[in-house]
Amino acid sequence: MRYAIYFTPPAHDPLTLAASQWLGRNAFSGDATEPPAIRGIGLHEISFHTAIPRRSGFHAALKAPFRLAPEISESMLLRHLMRFAGSHEPFQLPPLEVARLGNFFGLVPEIPCERMRLFACAVVQEFDVFRAPLSDAEFERSDPGDLSAPQFANLYRWGHPYVMDEFRFHMALTGPLLPKDGIFIEPALRDYFAPYLTKPVEVSNLALFVEEEPGAPLQVHSLHPMGRVAARKIA
Repeated sequence: MRYAIYFTPPAHDPLTLAASQWLGRNAFSGDATEPPAIRGIGLHEISFHTAIPRRSGFHAALKAPFRLAPEISESMLLRHLMRFAGSHEPFQLPPLEVARLGNFFGLVPEIPCERMRLFACAVVQEFDVFRAPLSDAEFERSDPGDLSAPQFANLYRWGHPYVMDEFRFHMALTGPLLPKDGIFIEPALRDYFAPYLTKPVEVSNLALFVEEEPGAPLQVHSLHPMGRVAARKIA
């Protein structure tokens, strides 16, 4: 069993529903969804190009999947996550847009959001004590030879290379694409998601995702509301 701390909008948010349909799976229910009908792109093509993010579900990673340390229980993690979320006020991200990130596409803020970066750093630091150290096999699967020096240092210290100064908020919508595939996938993504990206996204909860066994799809375990009201409820 592995756990991850992510951000995702609520289950019935229009963006969540649209992204779940695009990816072919709803991370809240675990149910498969029918890909949208998009002119010029077959359903099998969408399914192929979304296979990797489909397993993870629609999310922005804050604390990447980790095994619990031997002395930590799920109930301890849940209790601390509720308190941590309640101690941070909700905030808005700048409007999101479809963007290329290396060889894949995802949703990113139109302008950098320093508050989101600092919040992500706080999540990584706060919950590192709950994380079991990476095994040798897990370390090698992270391809340390391809990382920059800061990314390697992050992997060694925090269990994931793309945290702290290397963090960039994104919500993946495809797996790696060849240039010829990106030519028709990009405009399709922009057209499909345009109606859902007209206003800022509110970061008002932290989501605990679980991976029941290695390679299993990640699924939302629970949402933890942010803000003083949430903090009072669990005090």
